[in-house]
Amino acid sequence: MINECYRFFKYDSELVESLRHVYGSDLEKFFEAIRKPGKRLYVRVNTILANRDYVVESMAKKNIFALKDPILDEAIYFNVEGPFDVPMEKSLVIVDKRTAESVILGANVYVPGVLKILGKAIVNDYVTVVSPMMEPVGWGVLKINPGSIGKLKKGLAVEIKTSRYRTIKIRELEEYKTGLLYEQSLPAMITSVILEPKPGETIVDMCAAPGGKTTHIYQLTRGRAKLYAFDHSKSKINKLKEEIRRLKMRNITVHKADSRYLHIDYSFLKGKVDKIILDPPCSAIGVRPKLYDEKKYSDIINFAGYQFQFFKPAYELLRKNGILVYSTCTITLEENENLLGKIVGKYRFDVEKISFRKIGSPGVKEEFKNYVLRFHPHVHDTPGYFIAKLRKF
Repeated sequence: MINECYRFFKYDSELVESLRHVYGSDLEKFFEAIRKPGKRLYVRVNTILANRDYVVESMAKKNIFALKDPILDEAIYFNVEGPFDVPMEKSLVIVDKRTAESVILGANVYVPGVLKILGKAIVNDYVTVVSPMMEPVGWGVLKINPGSIGKLKKGLAVEIKTSRYRTIKIRELEEYKTGLLYEQSLPAMITSVILEPKPGETIVDMCAAPGGKTTHIYQLTRGRAKLYAFDHSKSKINKLKEEIRRLKMRNITVHKADSRYLHIDYSFLKGKVDKIILDPPCSAIGVRPKLYDEKKYSDIINFAGYQFQFFKPAYELLRKNGILVYSTCTITLEENENLLGKIVGKYRFDVEKISFRKIGSPGVKEEFKNYVLRFHPHVHDTPGYFIAKLRKF
């Protein structure tokens, strides 16, 4: 399995060694797990609009069966079936990495995700969809003329009939379209629960797009917190606003801003914020399914350096005894426990012991072992994830 793993994960020796500090002899099990989706596809019920029982029963009447998560009252999940064999055709549609990782779960292929079409297929012929590494992920019906690639900007390219794994297409559900559902991993939901947001509090989401944690915090406070959501790009902000509208939520203050400078650009918030959630850009090594990946150890160091820059504004904005919850969808020490060590050495933060222990594992480093929460794909069947809670003193 080790050779098979490293065929798909092109990491330099320093990065592999870094990951071995986390997983030791289980590293290959980790790689094997993230190449596949979890056995459960998690969705959050928008409890502002409906309770979980109503949504589950509504879908069951249409023979769409969701299961209630035993840990979080707002969480449901759909079973993921597979793996299945993907038929091989002479004509292949090569799609980008992101598209391939959606098709593997049954998503259709749309024009922007197509890189190239090989073979003599014409419209309505069967084709095999492959990743850039030529790994089959789906089989279906070609819906565009191969000669139009590069000319078309949108539209359905391949209607998928068979995929490596199979589950409900969340975005096609009426409950999704009417704002009752938000697709979100279990660890991501748990992150907002650990924040313990309360009505009347001033709360900041520093890296808010696409809106999962912002909208969950809104739910948890019943829309009665003063909630600020920031992100740095126009496209991300537009997506965030779109999700807020779809979920029919109001009174969330959304701003396009570089959150590394919030203490300067939004100085009126200094010392006024009760709680902050910080889920900054990271190496995303824990994201699954991940068909392949290519990174160097220097990439991890660069991410950690970037993440460090968010803590000064977070510290400045928080009131005394204010809470910061930090999370990443990666598993490296450099972006997690090691970064935490630098933060408490630089700023007046205490690492709080996370009381939520219904699922997850302790940290890797002894210093924070019983304080932080980790999720491991090969242990918990979730994405790889890290959560820490800090209090300003």
